[in-house]
Amino acid sequence: MTEFFDLLHPDEQAALEAAGHRRQWKRGSVIFREASRSEAVIILRSGRVKVSSDTASGTEVVLAVRGPGALLGELSAIDGGTLSATVTALEPVTALSVPSPDFERYLLGHARVSFLLMRELTRRLRDADRKRIEFGAYDTTGRVAARLVELAERFGERSAEGVRIGLPLSQDELAGWTGASREAVTKALRTLREEGLISTGRLHVVVRDLAALRDRAQ
Repeated sequence: MTEFFDLLHPDEQAALEAAGHRRQWKRGSVIFREASRSEAVIILRSGRVKVSSDTASGTEVVLAVRGPGALLGELSAIDGGTLSATVTALEPVTALSVPSPDFERYLLGHARVSFLLMRELTRRLRDADRKRIEFGAYDTTGRVAARLVELAERFGERSAEGVRIGLPLSQDELAGWTGASREAVTKALRTLREEGLISTGRLHVVVRDLAALRDRAQ
């Protein structure tokens, strides 16, 4: 999947770079805090983050994992409202920070980019709808398989064993992403291993048969 920044033409990228400045965050750092106000949008240039929200009971629900090129905080910049989620660095992150007023001026001066942003927001809405359907239609193993397929397709690296997903995402975080308990996720991963679809190691998963895993997620 091609992320927002990589869809821009070189001159559009240069203009956006000129409007902002580079920032860095360590692994575990909170880039955005849910319900707070942000004065800038963030465009990831390296590293990956998790987007999450806390329920009233304090349970973390992971909404998405974003990587290089992704745009963050755009809704708050557009409507002036508070941030709808917390963004946390899963690994060291370098990003372009653009003040919200400058981002608005940038969009007003680049009509094509405004259309790309609208298309990106539409894609995220469709993705959210699809995940809601998954919660009602899939069992835990199916939902875990679906998230592993997503990670493999977006961040996976081909190896002799299959597709390696190297991402510091814990089982607790995977549970928060699939709407299941940690115990249910552990059982689902064991099932997928026994079926020969994946192998697991410390902070990585190898998808041995991506097509079969995709079928298992349906």
